Amino acid sequence: MPADDRLRTLTPDQDQLLEFARRYTEAWCSQDPASVAEHYAAEGSLTINAGTPSVGQAAITETAQSFMSAFPDMRVFMDDLVVREGGAEYRWTLIGKNTGPGGTGNRVRISGFEEWTIGDDGLIAASLGHYDQSEYDRQLKHGVEEPA
Repeated sequence: MPADDRLRTLTPDQDQLLEFARRYTEAWCSQDPASVAEHYAAEGSLTINAGTPSVGQAAITETAQSFMSAFPDMRVFMDDLVVREGGAEYRWTLIGKNTGPGGTGNRVRISGFEEWTIGDDGLIAASLGHYDQSEYDRQLKHGVEEPA
């Protein structure tokens, strides 16, 4: 079932957030890390799996670049968007082959989510990203089969 079919009926503000999430997804697929950072406020932050936050658009660009370099064929899919007060939960799946510098050459398919706090400017003020790190590490080492 396409992700759009799983999304709830949205109000106009929610429609805007859904369109924002679609553009964010496209940015992650673009191999242009600055286009990911443009979705964040100037001092916005991206924290992945409770790690050190990337604060500001330059740091977020570097974080996005690290994934784009590791997975030159990376595709990100929006699985769902759950709108909540002040933000949303953006659910995604990343698929790619780890063929970047020092890569394993193995295919990865990992799902996760980001808890977004949206600022008054309509951009992400803070994103708390989550995915199963041990499963990601296993797939980097051993790969994953793509469904037929």
